Parts: sequence; C-alpha cells; structure tokens
Amino acid sequence: MTTEPGPWWRSAVIYQIYPRSFRDTSGNGVGDLRGIIDGLDHIATLGVDAIWLSPVFTSPMVDHGYDVADYCDIDPSFGTLDDFDELVARAHDRNLRVILDWVPNHSSDAHPWFVESRSSRDNPKRDWYHWRDGTPDRLPNNWTRAFPPDEPAWTWDARTDAWYLNLFSPEQPDLNWANPEVRLAMADTLRFWLDRGVDGFRIDVVHGLGKDPALADVPEEVAGLPAVALIDTELTHDYVREIRSVIDEYDDRVAIGEVFLLESARIAKYYGTGDDELHLAFNFPAMFGPWEAEAWRRNLDGAEEHFTSKGFQTTWVLSNHDNPRHRTRFGGDEAVARAAAVLLLGLPGTPFLYAGEELGLEDAEVPPEAIVDPSGGRRDGCRAPIPWTIGPGHGWASPGTWLPFPPEADEHSVEAQSADPPSTLALYRRLLTLRSASDALRLGGHEIVHDHDGVLAWRRSVGGTDDTNGADDVLVAVNFTSEPVVFEGFADWNSLVSSHPDRAVAQVVGGHMMPDEALWAAPPR
Repeated sequence: MTTEPGPWWRSAVIYQIYPRSFRDTSGNGVGDLRGIIDGLDHIATLGVDAIWLSPVFTSPMVDHGYDVADYCDIDPSFGTLDDFDELVARAHDRNLRVILDWVPNHSSDAHPWFVESRSSRDNPKRDWYHWRDGTPDRLPNNWTRAFPPDEPAWTWDARTDAWYLNLFSPEQPDLNWANPEVRLAMADTLRFWLDRGVDGFRIDVVHGLGKDPALADVPEEVAGLPAVALIDTELTHDYVREIRSVIDEYDDRVAIGEVFLLESARIAKYYGTGDDELHLAFNFPAMFGPWEAEAWRRNLDGAEEHFTSKGFQTTWVLSNHDNPRHRTRFGGDEAVARAAAVLLLGLPGTPFLYAGEELGLEDAEVPPEAIVDPSGGRRDGCRAPIPWTIGPGHGWASPGTWLPFPPEADEHSVEAQSADPPSTLALYRRLLTLRSASDALRLGGHEIVHDHDGVLAWRRSVGGTDDTNGADDVLVAVNFTSEPVVFEGFADWNSLVSSHPDRAVAQVVGGHMMPDEALWAAPPR
C-alpha cells in the first residue's frame, strides 16, 4: 500500500554519485557522464528515487570539481552538455530525479570573474570577491583555511598588492555574496540548469555565504579551526531565502543544503519558517557518532526535537565523498555495515546513499605517491572507483584509474553480487523494494519501543498502528552488540528483511536477535 505524500523529496531515497569514480567510458581513467548513463539501469533496479551528482562543471580540478571555472558548462573530462541533457532525459525515463551539486561559496581562480577581479583594483568585478589591503607580512585576520588545515585563509596577490579570502585552497577564492551583482549572476546559473530539467540542487557550504562584514578575528579558543565552521551568520539566511525564491520559480524542485555544523539546533535554522529556506539540510551529527544504541537513541530524539516537531524533514547519511565510508568507519566489519543499511532505510526522514554503499565497499588504501586530494589525502580512500565487473579493469574503459580500487574489488563488484542472493547488493534491493511499498517506512513517524541491552527498536506506522496490515506498521530493531540478545514484546512478529543472511523472510522473530543484526518485522496476520 502506498500513498503519494506531496513533495517527492519527503519520501525519496537519494543516491549520491561522485562522477569521477562511478564509471569511465572514455578511457582516461576518470568517470564520466556516459558512464553514469550506462549505470542508470543499475541505479533504477536498486530502487532509489533520485541521483545527486557531485560537481560536473568546467574546472581545473584542483579540488576535483569544487573549484568551478564555468558554472554553465560541463568539464570536458566528463563529457558535453549534450551528454548531460541525455543523462537527464534517460534518468527521467526511469523515474529518477537529477540533483546537481552547486558551489556558491567560492569559484576557481581560473573563473573569468576572478581573472577580472584580480586584474586591477578598479575592475568592475573587484568587489565580487573578498579583497583586503595590507602588506605581505600582515594578514587581514586570524582565519584559517581547510586545504591544507591550519594555514591562513588569505592569499597575497602581488599583482594588486592585496589579500584575497580563500576558506579552502588558494585556488578557490570566496565569492562576495554581499555584492548584489554576485547574487544575480549566481541566480542565473541556477536557472540555466533548472531550464535544462534539473530537479534540484545540493548546495555546497551553504552556511558560509554570509561572512561577517568586518571579517573580524575569531576568538582565540577557536582560532585554529577552519573559518568555514565559524561563519554561520544571520546574513546567510537572507541569501538562502534568495536562493530558495529562484528555485521556487520552478515546480517540484528541491534545495538541499550542506550545513556543515555539528549541532542539530543550528542546522534546523536553515529550514527557516519551513517554506522559505532549505527543503532539506544534512543532519551531520549522526554521521560522526559511534555505532551504539545509546548514540542512535540520541540521534532519533534530536531529530524529533529539532526537525520533526517543527514540521521539517530530517535527513540521514552514513557516508559521503568527504568522509570515510561507514563500513571503514565502523572497523571494516561487513555485518555491522549491513546492519547500518537496515537502520538507515528504517529511519523516519529522507535517507541518502553514497554510491558503493550498496556493494559494501570499504575505503581504498591509497599510497602516498597516488594521493590527489588537496586536503592531504584524507578523502581519497572514500572516492575510490566503483568496481562493476570481475577481473582487470572492473568494467572501466582504461586499465588505469585516477585512484586505486577498494579492497576485494572482484568480490564486491556489481557483477559478482548481482548473482549472489545473500549479497549486500541484494540486501539493499530488498530494503528499497519494501520501503517503496510501505507508507509506514516512507512517511510514518516513529515510536521507540526498546532501548536497552544494546538493542534499539522503534515502530513505524501511518495513521496509528494496525496489526492486520504489515505494510502500515513496521518494527525496526538493531542489535548493536556482538552477542545474541532477546527482547520481549514483538516475539510473534514476522521478519520482512534482516541484515543477517541466515534469517529467513516471514520467519517469526521470537524476540531473538543475532549478533550485529538489524531487521524489519511486521505484525502477525
């Protein structure tokens, strides 16, 4: 039984693709748009509702696409605008929405806007970026940048004897959103892609747009932190409302914010009144917590307090292109990684999957000579290429890839797992099939029913519980321990799916859970 909930993103599962690592068809060892087109059947069969592409815009690739040199074109390493248009059309044919990663906080230093800005002090685009007078031996403030960390967030430009702000690398100068011309130009870039059928945007570093106009020093106790973590200002909300107004010119589109803050209360502010800022904001605290029942109880309670109770849609994410894959983060244990999948897709809200999660991938081991990440290699492992086939090249057109493949690439390839019923890929497919057919899992709230002995369990339902209709009433239970446990209250419920390959579908749960097991169960019929 399913019911349409209104906005599509409220019930969607969104699948993040890091294009460089998805699939290469050109032979240059870098994934491309045609590789994504070739992978659409895999994605559609998986059962997700939308794909989100990390940046594919023209870029020198210092930060692999997050340094944009042209917001309205495709980088040749990925393909062409025609390839992109075909991707959107073919995705839509498969009922897959397409979300683009938009980078408004900074551009590349190769962007024509910055080239003009640094050409002279009186250039009309000088104020499109943050410039400060000074001398080479005196910084404008004590802010630090992300790449590499602990370095000043300012770069001296000898051409005009001034400093420019860069919260990331020196090749990524920060745009000055206080300038109305910048905001108008960036709005036009949104419309360019919306006119091509894009269904929304993941907005990079959205909390960084509204800098303190004075660019004042930060307190000494936080001076060593990247300034991007410190610029969550009221001005930013004004700019987010402007962004939302542009997106609202088009029907049925979504604005998703990377609000990289670790306090849910601060993240929730980026929803505004509920209809004037972001539709969704990443709830990052859950991604950095331990694999413990108590921690996940706090995550659920925090989501209820800061998001659900205010009418905001919670998001959940276990992995992404900036952080270790969750299997690696949880110690490489495949059983725990599978349990985390059952947990994630059983949570109330909008879940995000990172391409490769459905294969149970770990981070690759990247030797020092192969490091390409400007952060010093911290993110290279989680960006390893996806293995599609068994054998050399793993389905990529080139024998060499921009990063090495993850461990056990043959065993974890799409080809190997597609023919293996107990595989992690088969588990994700079953989870997503069940979720798409269940109002309880797509739209329902949650009620905690057990939270001790290392087990956390909650009940998902729509319109109250109904023990005669398992589609509208689902138990989600997770054993966070490596020991078998028993919990009472739902002993006669029947399993719908389990992370443990030995538990049969429709098996009476009996109150027993195996070590590191997560399951969904339905009431007896």
